[in-house]
Amino acid sequence: MATEIYRDAWGIPHLRADDALELARAQGRVTARDRSWQLEVERHRAQGTSAAFLGHDAVSWDVLARRARLDDTARRCLDRLRATDPATADWVLAYVDGVNEGLTPGPEFEATGLAPGRWEPWTPLGVWLAVHILFAGFPAKLWREEAVRHLGDDAVGLFATDGPGTSGSNGWLVGGARTTTGHAAIAGDPHRFIEDPGVYQQIHLSCPEFDVVGLAVPGVPGIAHFGHTGTVAWAITNAMADYHDLYRERLRRTGAGVEALGPDGSWHRAVRHTETVEVAGEDPVEVEIVETDRGPVIIGGPEGLDEGVPGSQPVAVSLRYPPRVTGDLGFGALLPLLRARRVDDVDRAFDGWAEPVNVVQAADTEGGVLHRVAGRVPVRADANSVRLVPAWEPGHEWHGWHDTPRGRLTDGVAVMANQRGLATPLGVEFAPPHRADRIAALLAERDRWAPGDLPRIHLDTRLASAAPLLDHLTALDGLTPEAAALRDRLLRWDRHMDADSADAACYAAVRGAVVRLLAARPEFAALAVPPAYPDVFHPWLALVPRLAHALEHLLRARELYGIDRAAVVRAAVEKVAARPPEGTWGDTHRLAPWRAFTTTAYDEPGLSGDHDCVLATSSVPGLTDLSGRGPSARYVWDLARRDDSRWVVPFGASGVPGSPHHRDQLPLWHAGRLAPVITDFDQLTQENDDV
Repeated sequence: MATEIYRDAWGIPHLRADDALELARAQGRVTARDRSWQLEVERHRAQGTSAAFLGHDAVSWDVLARRARLDDTARRCLDRLRATDPATADWVLAYVDGVNEGLTPGPEFEATGLAPGRWEPWTPLGVWLAVHILFAGFPAKLWREEAVRHLGDDAVGLFATDGPGTSGSNGWLVGGARTTTGHAAIAGDPHRFIEDPGVYQQIHLSCPEFDVVGLAVPGVPGIAHFGHTGTVAWAITNAMADYHDLYRERLRRTGAGVEALGPDGSWHRAVRHTETVEVAGEDPVEVEIVETDRGPVIIGGPEGLDEGVPGSQPVAVSLRYPPRVTGDLGFGALLPLLRARRVDDVDRAFDGWAEPVNVVQAADTEGGVLHRVAGRVPVRADANSVRLVPAWEPGHEWHGWHDTPRGRLTDGVAVMANQRGLATPLGVEFAPPHRADRIAALLAERDRWAPGDLPRIHLDTRLASAAPLLDHLTALDGLTPEAAALRDRLLRWDRHMDADSADAACYAAVRGAVVRLLAARPEFAALAVPPAYPDVFHPWLALVPRLAHALEHLLRARELYGIDRAAVVRAAVEKVAARPPEGTWGDTHRLAPWRAFTTTAYDEPGLSGDHDCVLATSSVPGLTDLSGRGPSARYVWDLARRDDSRWVVPFGASGVPGSPHHRDQLPLWHAGRLAPVITDFDQLTQENDDV
């Protein structure tokens, strides 16, 4: 048969072909048709060339992409794939051919004067790297370095990012003994920055070898994170593992180039060259690329970067990350996942996973279940995981890879929500337990669950992390009448962050005021001005977000640098009581997606939820109530009958403004409803006979 494209009522592509290669080509082509602008942006971000059309704001990212050598690493990984797994390499190349055939200029191209560029064979690997390079959270080590310098070693625990800034996801597996069908179900929602077009693409891939539905990453072939083959389904969350290291380097220039001091006490030649970042409307920026035996230098250089601390040495910092070391990005797992029939197949496929490091759940129609960590975490000194380590001192080398932990179901279920659990030996900071605990408690309310009832868990808005602040409110007395009334109101509040709740708005206002008052304290003055690191790292170094992320720890600590926290909370309550919010939580807690460029203004909806709710629509308390992070998809995989599965994304299948499927899923997503998964081609509409 010819390769065929079908669509369902939501415009989701369903592809059918004679073999896996033709199917990959079709996936590339239909993705380019639906999302040409998104693919063009991601290609440029992977190459470090996005500032050429996005302007000054994109320069810092482009410089990081160049200095971290993302494009070169992608080339290395493709070369290794060709040598060790030529069949997968050919499959990736077929996808690239399809992308190049399908790229079509749209309104964003016209507005920016950009034309679709050609994808190289390694571009999908570069896109994967660019999307996930910050998932390991290595910039948090820069923050810890600053916090320890100014506040001492205890600051590492006090300012742990077990809070709203962490990458997150919810996932839960309900075994067959706990469902009404007698077969397992898997449900969840990945939490990422909400982008338009979305970071996940709903798709159906069918050929004689396999028939799979799932959520693909646009620009990458196959279905890596969330899929259902009919007999086995899988899903992931971020394991919160630590697998990227930062080394403080000592560099010097010589007549022949640049040298770096190694742990053996000798100077070693570093790789060096220069590149130019073009910037729309501004002069180009020349970037010096230096790579030591540890990895590429991403901050500073031979002349260092002045930290502004008297007596300190100038800074040069290198990044060591697994694909740069091994030349393996884990793409060898992608085809085996599509071909999987049982959990053992999924398990073997994830043995070849590289990064990001994930917690995996899978179940099959024969009752098999899987709960494990997948990915590469290097074995090295504990200090490497916490802060910058000196490249010139021995003891910070990598010595192989950790075994990935495995777990079991408890009372017939397994819950993953970035909490301490399976991956604890592999990480430093994890999400607080609130989401995981709440999901487990909700699941325990029924002996058996119908898969169709699981989406109600997606929508839970109870905020357990409100407890420390409310405990401080309980102890307050001597307030003005207005503040006392506000205190009493919040103590009666049901702790649900519902969009129509005025009480939730009042709580958020008090919380934000507490964060701002803490940020103004002289004890934190040294951290109020970020060090002279590149702008791309500033979200990890800004004081207000760090205080907001760590507020639970800061309010519960036995002592906080002599700060009278009761006085801070009192002042916050009085301040808000004098000018209370006029509306509800949803009036200010509104969806704020990232768009690389747009010519259209959108009125985005108000949202329920908050960063520690199961409905994790994250804002930055003290800075903004707007939500830029949240469920980038929702899914329920039913192992009893795949067509009873459900899914939704925040906007739609199309990335083309004005398309009927650009934003048609937003009402579903906003209301917590899911669209049906349809895999019967007879129920679909054929787009044309030959793609």
